[in-house]
Amino acid sequence: MPYKVYFLSLGCAKNQVNCEQMMSLVQAAGHEIVPDPAGADAAVVNTCGFLTSACEEAIGHVLELAELKRAGTLKKILVTGCMAQRYQASVLEELPETDGILGTGSYGDIVPALSEAMEAGLRPCHLGNIHTAPQNGPRILSTPPWYAYLRIAEGCDNHCAYCVIPSLRGRYRSRPMGELLDEAAELASAGVKELLVIAQDITRYGTDLNGEHQLAALLRELCKLDFHWIRLHYLYPDEITGELISTIASQPKILPYLDIPIQHCNDGILKAMNRRDTKESIRALFKTLRTGIPGLVLRTSLITGLPGEGEEEFGELCEFLREQKIERAGVFPFSPEEGTKAARMDHVDAEEAARRAEIAVDVQSDVIDAYNESVLGAEREVLCEGFDGQAQMFYGRSYAESPEIDGRIWFTAEEEPEPGDFVTVRLTGTMDGELTGERT
Repeated sequence: MPYKVYFLSLGCAKNQVNCEQMMSLVQAAGHEIVPDPAGADAAVVNTCGFLTSACEEAIGHVLELAELKRAGTLKKILVTGCMAQRYQASVLEELPETDGILGTGSYGDIVPALSEAMEAGLRPCHLGNIHTAPQNGPRILSTPPWYAYLRIAEGCDNHCAYCVIPSLRGRYRSRPMGELLDEAAELASAGVKELLVIAQDITRYGTDLNGEHQLAALLRELCKLDFHWIRLHYLYPDEITGELISTIASQPKILPYLDIPIQHCNDGILKAMNRRDTKESIRALFKTLRTGIPGLVLRTSLITGLPGEGEEEFGELCEFLREQKIERAGVFPFSPEEGTKAARMDHVDAEEAARRAEIAVDVQSDVIDAYNESVLGAEREVLCEGFDGQAQMFYGRSYAESPEIDGRIWFTAEEEPEPGDFVTVRLTGTMDGELTGERT
């Protein structure tokens, strides 16, 4: 019999793609995807397990759904994804509200797991091989119709000392280029205007297939499709080739916006964390990128309180931020994750790591304010995403703002655009750290 199934996806965009694939499988099996857990037969919580805080968030959502079960408005709860993979036994033992789990190697088992829980009264536990799990398959997009993600690889071989991803997602596996181009063509035909190319490390794409970097070649093929923007996420510093830089610079559809997580700049910390960069190599790369790609906006991720970080090393990080003027940065306090090498090293306590993160955010705020001031008076192409009735302004994003993680551009318009329209906006001011302007 058909069931009403509710899906909740937590964590990163890569996880969201897995959830979109599960939704497609469930719908293809004759079940109905519903937007509300109340009244559903089953709820699927696709979890993040990267940090302890992410697991705590997932547990909170499971407990909220459990209240619906107790009230009789929800029958079953399935937990999938990274937390289920990382804490398999604990999820089943310590969350009795959970009616089954699927690890990151078993997303494709969602339909039989649903049947086992709903019809057979079983408590399914599907934990397939994380190194060989299929990556392709139809999706039901959960993003707005004007943008979508294209995940070009799974897993990670970098083995940074603080990170559990390789143990949750397996070794690095690039998807075949033909398969990716077919999927991208479907997205373009569906009206997607902004394609976000994602993976744990997109710069390594293709090296596991034939030993050669193939990202630049893939991007050139994607540019032949009917996308307006192509945005790149998670480029590792030491894998960025000259061919890639020239491709980004020469292809108008590829946005001059690069997400390059550096985590820190101190040489000793980088080495201890099994990063392959140095402060000088990062500095040289950023100079090369800014020289070769006009108007480049950089995004990075930073961790404060890593093992080996004292006040001097932290001051070095803040000074590097001021020097490099990185336009976008996510700053996170170090979390000693169980099973990682870094968790066994000496480090500052959580409170101090959080204090340093707040200071780094303040430094970054000054960088963002200076950047915003520097672009006032310029005209930007903006992808309109909606209208805010309270502010009485439209909002959207330019090439410098990626969805979900960066801010918005707010603007007025005599000729009202529709969500998904590209408009030209003259930047005239700021509001709470975000740019404002008027449609020209």
